[in-house]
Amino acid sequence: MTLNSSEDSPSFSVFSSKLSPSADICVGLAILSVVLLSVLGNGLVLVICYRRRKKMVGSELLCVNLAVVDFLCCICFYPLSIMSSFSHAWLGDTTTCVYYGLGCYIFGLCGMFTIAAISIIRYLKTCYSLVYAVWLEGANLRVACFSIWLVAVVWSSFPLFGWGEYVPEPYGLSCTIAWRGYHTSAKDAFYVIFSFAFFTMVPVLLIVVSQCQIIYKVSRFSYSLSVRGIPNNLRHTEKRLSMMFCCISLGFVIAWAPYAIVSFLFIFHKENQYMAPEGFVFPALFAKSSHVYNPFIYFYFNTNFQQELRCLLRSFCPRLEGNRVGVHMSMPHQFPIHIQLQERGCVQKNNFVLSKDRTHNKNKSKSTHTSSNRVLGRPVYTCWGSTSKNSPEALEKKITKNSLPDSI
Repeated sequence: MTLNSSEDSPSFSVFSSKLSPSADICVGLAILSVVLLSVLGNGLVLVICYRRRKKMVGSELLCVNLAVVDFLCCICFYPLSIMSSFSHAWLGDTTTCVYYGLGCYIFGLCGMFTIAAISIIRYLKTCYSLVYAVWLEGANLRVACFSIWLVAVVWSSFPLFGWGEYVPEPYGLSCTIAWRGYHTSAKDAFYVIFSFAFFTMVPVLLIVVSQCQIIYKVSRFSYSLSVRGIPNNLRHTEKRLSMMFCCISLGFVIAWAPYAIVSFLFIFHKENQYMAPEGFVFPALFAKSSHVYNPFIYFYFNTNFQQELRCLLRSFCPRLEGNRVGVHMSMPHQFPIHIQLQERGCVQKNNFVLSKDRTHNKNKSKSTHTSSNRVLGRPVYTCWGSTSKNSPEALEKKITKNSLPDSI
């Protein structure tokens, strides 16, 4: 396809929008929403993974790689499409078209290969954990991530050397592989067929088959446990992990399926328009939504992510922390109970505070109200007194039975 050819009039350009101005603005706003949600969600995932980097298991590295793919794609490439939508024409002509098409294809392949790798690893760990448990950790997963990026970059760079081409989408506000290059030359036909067969259909089949096998295996395992009456703690955890990765994998396939079908049909049509431009817009926008939902899946199914997110929010907004109640004794014969309110942080030190208070009470049992009105450097106040005949040790044991201080 010639990038600046004319059809019916000399003013026609493949870089001009084929949509109405109002439709262009709607497309721009939709992509802007995707960018904002993706940057926020995947940015939180990356920050949380950095905070718990010492506690991460090897398989979580692939989830980090997927978050990096979604985050960088929305930062580096989609703003160009947003500005083009508001300008009602593609900005920068051929140079930016190649930049956008090359970058989006690299990150699209990386995302697809990463999810295929996640599905295969989950399948091997679920069905053959004794055989592959040691191999699927640490350095081997880092090699897998590097290989994903290497294959994606190498295959996507072929159009730069004459095998295929990056051209505008039929609606004019985005760029992609020239799927109709199947009709132009043998090299273009080879690149298009191999791209669709081996770099689209094969990963999708691996994802679907792996997830179906995982669901079948987990279902059988759950049924066998329930029949034997074994507690379902491990079964519940395995179900949550399986559901999380199943939602990630199948969500990606569902998001990209309409765009893949439209592109596949586009291969076998020689005419310039076999579908209205709006017919290409909706599959493209739906495919871009795949960058958004992964963080929500992590936060919904993964309790570690939920805890880290709460700690992160508390560090930025201390008012979300709530209060902590501490109970202390200080008199040998008359036993007032002192209640101390403390701010609750992410790292709780209940046991340390309790042991220190108990040591302080034993060593300073003869102190008066003057010394008992401050605990750990903070003022406390006597709420009520008691003249019980119980010993201080018995009352202290009764009070501290439930690992005080408790939170409210």
